[in-house]
Amino acid sequence: MKQPIKVKELAVSQRINNFSEVVLGYTENEALQEAERCLQCKNPQCISGCPVGIDIKRFIFQITQKDYQGAYFTIREKNNFPSICGRVCPAEYQCRKACILTKKESNFASEETINIHFLERFIGDYGIRNNLEVSQSKDNRFFRFKVAVVGSGPAGLSCAGELARKGIKVTIFEALHQLGGVLRYGIPPFRLSRDILDKEIENLVKLKVEFVPNCIIGKTISLNELFKEGFQAIFLGLGAGTPLFLGIPGENLCNIYSANEFLTRINLMSAYRFPEFHTPINVGKNIIVIGGGNTAMDAARCALRLQKINGLNPNVTLLYRRTEVEMPARRLEIEHAKEEGVNFRFLVQPKRFIGDENGFVKKVICLECRLGEPDASGRRRPVEVEGSDFEIETDLVIIAIGLKANQVLTSVTPELKTDKYKDIIVDPETMQTSIKNVFAGGDIVGGEGTVIEAMGMAKKAGSSIIASLLNN
Repeated sequence: MKQPIKVKELAVSQRINNFSEVVLGYTENEALQEAERCLQCKNPQCISGCPVGIDIKRFIFQITQKDYQGAYFTIREKNNFPSICGRVCPAEYQCRKACILTKKESNFASEETINIHFLERFIGDYGIRNNLEVSQSKDNRFFRFKVAVVGSGPAGLSCAGELARKGIKVTIFEALHQLGGVLRYGIPPFRLSRDILDKEIENLVKLKVEFVPNCIIGKTISLNELFKEGFQAIFLGLGAGTPLFLGIPGENLCNIYSANEFLTRINLMSAYRFPEFHTPINVGKNIIVIGGGNTAMDAARCALRLQKINGLNPNVTLLYRRTEVEMPARRLEIEHAKEEGVNFRFLVQPKRFIGDENGFVKKVICLECRLGEPDASGRRRPVEVEGSDFEIETDLVIIAIGLKANQVLTSVTPELKTDKYKDIIVDPETMQTSIKNVFAGGDIVGGEGTVIEAMGMAKKAGSSIIASLLNN
């Protein structure tokens, strides 16, 4: 079988000096060559690996026929944001892993599998360049309905797209001053171009979706007040915006950031362009990042770029308590971090931080670990090795070990039932919450997940909202 077509990337020497997009995408000729590698299986398993059920076999075949417009609309039948997903989806754990070319017992997709995500990106970008639009339904049954969507992250945007295509009037309420949720404040521009994000959001504007920024549902306005304003249903795509911490001594020292704050300052508030943008951020000479997910990779790669931009020698070390095999981050992001010069130290568990006389972090004390039996996640549990203490000098630490639910809305809405983690409880079949005609999806339901998983839940909720509106 023909070898995979490697996607072109910005040279390392260039990309570590700026926040420009690293992966450059396929040319038409490259996309055609990669698409022709697809076996066009009789029973394609890749589709089952896609949380929104894109007809992957069909759109890849359409590429081989140079029917790019047809391929675009095939994807848009299931996914409103192909250019976004083609850039940030962890395809090696989803559609590509399900590909028949993946080796059995593999934790992620083999290199030989079809680069489905890069083909999706190629088609999504084709649609943007050629101003392809999905038209609204002409079914006048839906024109009288109004639905409120809370949050403009991947779940909120996806649900809004599903409803707006039917002709339902949708208003998205966003707490921040800019739209996109985690797509904007969490994912750096070198992974997701802001031009692409803005273009995908513009597609919703073309479907007559309205946006209300700077509006915190639960503070600015309540759910009951939304219903009183004439909204017949509400979708909650609140995300998980509260950072988790290690809970170890010294964690409140200066220059210890949560990844959430660090990335928000950079991605949303353009701290990397200070003083042009008035958002300062500290840059250390010896930076430690703690974690093993995509957020940790993003934080480490941002930190390294900040060092370069500020004339410092790059020195960023990522600490992870398991091995590289167990890291949940995308393989592509791990490789990019390595290429750019991020140092990795595995089987390491931070135990406490040491500060100077002024309260600034200076050292992290760690223990070595070994892997024990698998835990609830299915990964082998890290076991600390007694007496293996060692220290690492640092002047800036970024903690990227996950997020939990923000309780701004749920704390003032007691009738909205939550679980022990304060995530909103929904009916898994309909995504309806404990409140009639209030639905939810994304990270606020079941904790942190991927962009495409959030979109999958939002699509299911959208279908339920449509059915509910028609039946009331």
